[in-house]
Amino acid sequence: MSEQNPGMVPAGESSVGSNFDEGGRTVNAGDGVEWLKQGWDLFLKNPGIWIAITVIMVVINIVLSLIPIIGQLAAQFLMPVFIGGLFLGCKSLRDGDELRIDHLFAGFKQNTGNLVMVGVFYLIGVIVIMAITFVVGGGAALTGGLMGRGAGVGMALGGLMLALLIMLVLMVPLCMAIYFAPALVIFHNVAPLEAMKASFSACLKNMVPFLVYGLILFVLCIIAAIPFGLGFLVLIPVIIGSTYVAYSGIFE
Repeated sequence: MSEQNPGMVPAGESSVGSNFDEGGRTVNAGDGVEWLKQGWDLFLKNPGIWIAITVIMVVINIVLSLIPIIGQLAAQFLMPVFIGGLFLGCKSLRDGDELRIDHLFAGFKQNTGNLVMVGVFYLIGVIVIMAITFVVGGGAALTGGLMGRGAGVGMALGGLMLALLIMLVLMVPLCMAIYFAPALVIFHNVAPLEAMKASFSACLKNMVPFLVYGLILFVLCIIAAIPFGLGFLVLIPVIIGSTYVAYSGIFE
C-alpha cells in the first residue's frame, strides 16, 4: 500500500486530484475575468437548482439571525460549512455530474469540525477588529462628542472616519484569510488556521487578478441590487462558482 500524503484527505474521500500546490501559485491578471466567466458557466449548468439553493441558504440565515445571540453565532459558524458543501457541488458540475440541493449540506458530512472552526476564527478576527476600531477611532469620536460644538464636532467626525478606515484596512486581510479556507479544508483536510494562512498568502500573491475580479464584481453587485435585489439569486451562485474556479486555478 502506498503511503498517503498527510495533508490530503484519504483515498475515496477527496473530491480533487493529487496535483495540490499548498502555497498556491501566481496567475495572470486576466484570470480575474475568467473566474467570473467560468462561474457563470457553472451557474448555467443547472440554474434552477442554484437559485433554489440560494433561496434556502438565505432563508436559513434569516431564521438564524432572528434568534438572539445563539442564532447569530450559529450563522457565522455554519457559513463555511455551507460554502464547503457548495464547492463540492461545483466540483461535481465540473466533472460532468449533477448539482443537488443536498450539496448545500454536504459540509456536514465531511470535515465539519474544521469548517466550523474556520467560522469561529473568522468571528474572533471580527471581534478583535471591532475592539481595535473602537479603542483607536471610537475614543476620539467620544471625546469630540463630549466637547460639544466647534472643535468637538470636527474631532468626533474625524474619529468616526478614522474608525471606518481602520476597520476597512483590517477587514481586507481577514477576508483574504477566509476566502479559500473552506475549499482547502473540504478538499484537502487542511487545519483551519493553516488554511487561513494559505488563503491569505494566495490572495496576496494574486492581488492584481483579484483587483480586476473585485472591480467587475462591484459593478455586478450594483446591477444585481437594482431589481429589488433579485439579481443576487443569480450573482451569489456565480460568486460561489467563481471562487471555486479561482481556488482550482491557484491551488490545483
